[in-house]
Amino acid sequence: MRTLRNAFAFSATVSKPTLPVRLSLTGLLIVFGLGCVTQGAIAATNATGAHVVRVGPKRNVTSVAEAARVARSGDTVLIDAGDYSGDVAAWTQNDLTIRAIGGRVRMIAGGKAAEGKGIWVVKGTDIVVERIEFSGARVPDRNGAGIRHEGGKLTLRNCRFYENENGVLTWNNNASELIIENSEFHHNGAGDGRSHNLYVGEIKRLTVVGSYFHHARVGHLLKSRAEQNYVMYNRFTDEMTGRASYELEFPSGGVAYVVGNIIEQGPQTENLNIISFGAEGFHWTQNEIYLVNNTLVDDAPGGGEFLRVASGAGQVVAINNLLLGRGSLESAGGGLYGDNVVADRREFAAPASFDYRLKKSSLLVGKAQDPGTANGVKLRPLREYIHPMQTRPLRGAPYSPGALQGVAP
Repeated sequence: MRTLRNAFAFSATVSKPTLPVRLSLTGLLIVFGLGCVTQGAIAATNATGAHVVRVGPKRNVTSVAEAARVARSGDTVLIDAGDYSGDVAAWTQNDLTIRAIGGRVRMIAGGKAAEGKGIWVVKGTDIVVERIEFSGARVPDRNGAGIRHEGGKLTLRNCRFYENENGVLTWNNNASELIIENSEFHHNGAGDGRSHNLYVGEIKRLTVVGSYFHHARVGHLLKSRAEQNYVMYNRFTDEMTGRASYELEFPSGGVAYVVGNIIEQGPQTENLNIISFGAEGFHWTQNEIYLVNNTLVDDAPGGGEFLRVASGAGQVVAINNLLLGRGSLESAGGGLYGDNVVADRREFAAPASFDYRLKKSSLLVGKAQDPGTANGVKLRPLREYIHPMQTRPLRGAPYSPGALQGVAP
């Protein structure tokens, strides 16, 4: 297994840079308005022969659906900011970047669905989607998705998914990977408990970093059946009006690294378990959960259960977590538990507004222990979540239990 450093190399990078551009004859015709071209899609050709496809109401390519038809593997698709209603698409290319330009692009289902599945169906590999919103996906089987992921590697960066039956829904394919960075998922779910803010099938790897999940409609904030799960430096908070069930569920086991997250169960929860592991049986050869430096908050009336682990799990490790609420992590059964603290709300800066930084005066500051490594992955957090949808590196702060290492006055 790759080390944590390698597994998260992408978090320190940005989209692939634009290569030096040389205008083709096609591009010159478009730039100088000397006529239309057959495809009407190619604005420029870079040094590798890949093309830039410009999309917008005033462009030669006016719809996203048309861009999905004319783009080729290796291209970059730039979509002008604005609302695109009913403009659903299936992407079959590889090595494709799709990016909003000039502001947010809002993909609104408008009663339509590509292949009867969702707003976009992504079938290629090495696809990057940036700064695009997806809303309103509904289909007859109540499984409509903002994006249906049916390809290889898909990266979502600075995207939003809301008011869909599923925010993102993946297929079951152990060659697939999903990476989510600095994105928001909220108010997704058909209300039946079988659709979720994020629903990941039996893929190879899921990575979620710097993202904000909240207010799922009866379903879970995050549900993953992936073989490997890296869930780090996020905010999962159902808040006062959310009706989510689990905040995190790994029903098929696998290996889950849950590090540096704020995870809160709201008072209107549909299920009193906050994190669940292996509830539907262990599918994978290796089934381990590492719960390190999280801030776990139970706002359910009467209290819930922070962690539930099915019988038959391999390693269960919980270290340096801060707990607000009744109960303990040890109730999940046998495992390695260390320095998990049930904290008083007065220890925090402003818990009512989800600011769970420890006060400078707290005796908990600097009291975390080094959690070591697991499977070659360093478990000590390298970053912390900054709201909304950002992270920052940890440099020089005292090492404390919980997700947030910065202290409040």
